Amino acid sequence: MARIAISLCGEGRGHATRVATLVERLPPGHEILIFTSADALEMLTRRFPPGGSVGVREISGILFQYTDGRLDVPRSIAAGLDYQARHLGPLVDRLVEDVAAFGADLAVTDFEPALPRACARLGIPLVSVDHQHFLMAYDLGILPWTLQWHAWFMSHAVWLYSVGAADTVVSAFFRPPLKPGWEHVVQIGPLLRPEIVAATPRDGDYLVSYLRRHTPDSAVDALAGAGLPVRVYGLGAREPIGPLSFHAIDERRFIDDLAGCRALVSAAGNQLIGEALHLGKPMLLLPEKAHAEQLINSHFLVAMGAGDFCHLEGVSRQRVGEFVAGVAPYAAAAAGYRGRMDGTPAVLGVIDRRLAAR
Repeated sequence: MARIAISLCGEGRGHATRVATLVERLPPGHEILIFTSADALEMLTRRFPPGGSVGVREISGILFQYTDGRLDVPRSIAAGLDYQARHLGPLVDRLVEDVAAFGADLAVTDFEPALPRACARLGIPLVSVDHQHFLMAYDLGILPWTLQWHAWFMSHAVWLYSVGAADTVVSAFFRPPLKPGWEHVVQIGPLLRPEIVAATPRDGDYLVSYLRRHTPDSAVDALAGAGLPVRVYGLGAREPIGPLSFHAIDERRFIDDLAGCRALVSAAGNQLIGEALHLGKPMLLLPEKAHAEQLINSHFLVAMGAGDFCHLEGVSRQRVGEFVAGVAPYAAAAAGYRGRMDGTPAVLGVIDRRLAAR
């Protein structure tokens, strides 16, 4: 058995869900040490309490910056530059000590910049498993030119995150051709929790909505146009508003609700899209106008025929109602992806091969 150090971006729940799935589906006996921050720290500390074979330690991390409920790109870039200038160097020094003391045989990173640099100094092999590397490796020719430009621009930041990876694995619900020079990349679907894989899809008479905490009130109000009850996650438990009920995040309840819903109306994160497709659920995505990655995800979903999208800032009751009324062709397309999304066995194979080569 081996000792594996893992780091991940703390923003949102997608990275944490991917890492939790990977850790829980590794063969028993490995010792795991996870480094993360923010939302992921809270989720993984709860999932892996102290005293077991999985340790979770807090590090500083980069977070998206919001102004008036909208992604603030200039502030987010400024925060990233400040993090790189003032925090990254000392954090790498700390991780060199922590990882050496742990005695790691292998490291895995999900879009976190410090552990790759520490591993390079220690000579520890690194496996990069994330979604963001699609910006560098994937042929994005089907996208509007503005999003292709954004992808090219953002790819420079991705390059800074995981330098020196021995293996690069891209986890995405879409799989276009690889660019020339990137043929070494391993393309997999999202890493799915065992509960998602085991869930039995049903066609219920309600919608599920997962929204980010900065969602404007106008978008929440738009859900009332669905003509069906809507079970809303991501905004915390609160009193119902008409057909909308609001629920605290509970993994088992959310998965059961997702498996039984008629459709998903959601923020446009890669992980949740992959989970919904695995369950054959059509989607109306609500990407933020300024969030290029969400927009890219939305365009690929449309190309797959399994859903549509509307900007979060412009969604209305009428738009949600139109989606629900016309959901049949999206549902038919989504059914073709049912049971076909799980990329976990493939990434476990990459890790096994890398450990065997020690």
